[in-house]
Amino acid sequence: MVSAALLTLVAVSCLVAMEALHRAKWPSRGPYTAVIAWQALGLAWGVSTIGALLAYGLSSYELGAAGGTMAMFTDLVTGEFLLAEFSQGLEGIGHLAAVALALTLTLVLFSGLVASFVQVVRVRRRHHDLLELVASDHPDVPGARVVDHPAAAAYCLPGVLRSQVVISAGALEVLDNRELAAVLAHEHAHLRQRHDLVLLPFSSLKRAFPRVRLVRTYYESVALLIEMCADDQARRKSTSRELAMALLRFGAAGPAPVPAGAMAAVHQAEPAVMRRVNRLLRPDDELPYHAGAIIMGASAFLLATVTCLWHIPV
Repeated sequence: MVSAALLTLVAVSCLVAMEALHRAKWPSRGPYTAVIAWQALGLAWGVSTIGALLAYGLSSYELGAAGGTMAMFTDLVTGEFLLAEFSQGLEGIGHLAAVALALTLTLVLFSGLVASFVQVVRVRRRHHDLLELVASDHPDVPGARVVDHPAAAAYCLPGVLRSQVVISAGALEVLDNRELAAVLAHEHAHLRQRHDLVLLPFSSLKRAFPRVRLVRTYYESVALLIEMCADDQARRKSTSRELAMALLRFGAAGPAPVPAGAMAAVHQAEPAVMRRVNRLLRPDDELPYHAGAIIMGASAFLLATVTCLWHIPV
């Protein structure tokens, strides 16, 4: 029961830390560090929550969450597990309910991740095929495909074998050459660093719990940080002002809806764009190296702690 209590404490602490991270101001100074912190907290919450339920439900084995799970599957084959729990009366039924809830949560999280991945791959493949028919190369836009559409749009379609940057004719009309280069650098940063894979666990959580507002809010926080990461990469090839002006021009022109599975420089009516523009035009000092190292170390320590708690045999 000690491991169950400690894992419960970790799960609750992760929720508190995620809310604090969502409200904090430092993530915009170190978006890469903040994204890693979000990933560590999300993973630790899921693993510790499932572990706490298993540790409580399998406490009769006195092997902890990991050892108890292995013993449970062995006893399920012979039927001894159910007989032993039902023989304990209400306490045994409570244990069975905890195990069932842990298995259900695991299934929901895993199936959400797989379903999100499969859906995104299918939609991207369909959109890639469509681009072969309607998009064309343009001498002024190397490394991208141009779609003849009056609305301003620029997005990328990540993929294993065929990643693609797409820009509309409407965007070419509102951007000058330097602003266009900044937008292309932003989209290529998404592709090069596979930001779609970074965002996938959070999008799967949003898919698994579509009515939980907190999940959607945290997803939007991570998505904004990923855009900031791409902005920082684009600033290495263009100036902050050029990228900020490009974002403002997209907003003024009324950006087109972004296809499912794509990552766009500006989403339709996205209020977070002004936060990115302000960050580009009035940047704060970058997060100090030692602060980033502490956060990264704390994230690693958190995951190691959860792993150890799964193996506490009490």
